[in-house]
Amino acid sequence: MALTTPPAPAFVYFDNAATTPLDPEVLEAMLPFLQHHYGNPSSLHGPGRQVRAAIENARKTVAHLLNAAPAEIIFTSGGTEADNYAAFGSIRTLGLKHAITSKLEHHAVLHPLQALAKTGEIELHYLKHDAQGALDLGHLEELLAGQSRTFVSLMHANNEIGNLNDIEAIGEICARYDAVFHTDTVQTMGHYRHDVQQLKNHFLVGSAHKFHGPKGVGFIYTRSGLRVSPLIHGGSQERNVRSGTENVYGIVGLAKALEIAVRDLADHQAHVQGLKTRFIEKLRAEIDDVQFNGLSEHANQSLYTVLSVSLPPSAISEMLLFNLDISKVAASGGSACTSGAQAGSHVLEALGCDPDRATVRFSMSKMNTAAEVDYAVEALAKLYRQVAV
Repeated sequence: MALTTPPAPAFVYFDNAATTPLDPEVLEAMLPFLQHHYGNPSSLHGPGRQVRAAIENARKTVAHLLNAAPAEIIFTSGGTEADNYAAFGSIRTLGLKHAITSKLEHHAVLHPLQALAKTGEIELHYLKHDAQGALDLGHLEELLAGQSRTFVSLMHANNEIGNLNDIEAIGEICARYDAVFHTDTVQTMGHYRHDVQQLKNHFLVGSAHKFHGPKGVGFIYTRSGLRVSPLIHGGSQERNVRSGTENVYGIVGLAKALEIAVRDLADHQAHVQGLKTRFIEKLRAEIDDVQFNGLSEHANQSLYTVLSVSLPPSAISEMLLFNLDISKVAASGGSACTSGAQAGSHVLEALGCDPDRATVRFSMSKMNTAAEVDYAVEALAKLYRQVAV
């Protein structure tokens, strides 16, 4: 399917790992539930039943795309809630006393586990990794062999540096030791195929706004047979797992966005990988001593939508994102969830990256163009040329 180019934006937008533009097909699917179908899905009357049917159809769509059962899909407010539900729910319900993660995980995983460790509910272990962020799976097996049943949370792809982790191999290791395996797939959902019948994970999560759906809605897949306590109490919605009136138009939009993403996945991946390759080639040609964080430059080992660029020390390093913004280029210095904070990236710190080198994360989507790549590289190179004069 041919990829359509949207109207020229006010900004050249390369912050798609933070959020993506809403696909017009998704908006079209959502509009009836914003305008006309307003019944409460818990109501028994006709308008309520009509909306309930839309939610269940969306659940079936998501389940089908993951090769899961509809009952294994629970809708949430997004990836953060889903990650918290997996961590708090499984550790407390199953009485787990150990957890394993890595210092490269998103704060939606790190902070819940650190909170549980602080109260003494678990002993938290961090998996070793090398200077590029590749996980030491031998260390994972060592940790699992030395303790009781354990909660393991390791993401599929890092949101800052793009490293892909082998969740198939991690799942196999976890299965051998009867560990509960949760994987944050927020950055890869809609960009890779996920077949839960081929994986050994217990939890898998998605957030609609990462694949051209609406903000404020996500889901968690929980493998059948694993029942954990709710994180939110107060109602019987979502099979008594997640209380609160459902975000109906968000859920409808999520399902439609994931359906489109999977439908067009091959075209999308080829297009975006081409943009990333172009970024790398042009940056190397235009800026001396440009480097790439983690495994970001390696096509087979990193997320094709993310490029983490390490730039030589310069007088503009501290104001680089501001100057890019003035040049009408929207990018990030790391995780968008900590943008604006004074603290630097915990991921880059864990990798031991040089703090004097500025980092820019360019993240791409199907809506970006080669011309936009060229513009962004030229804007960045121009800033460095001005300092050199």
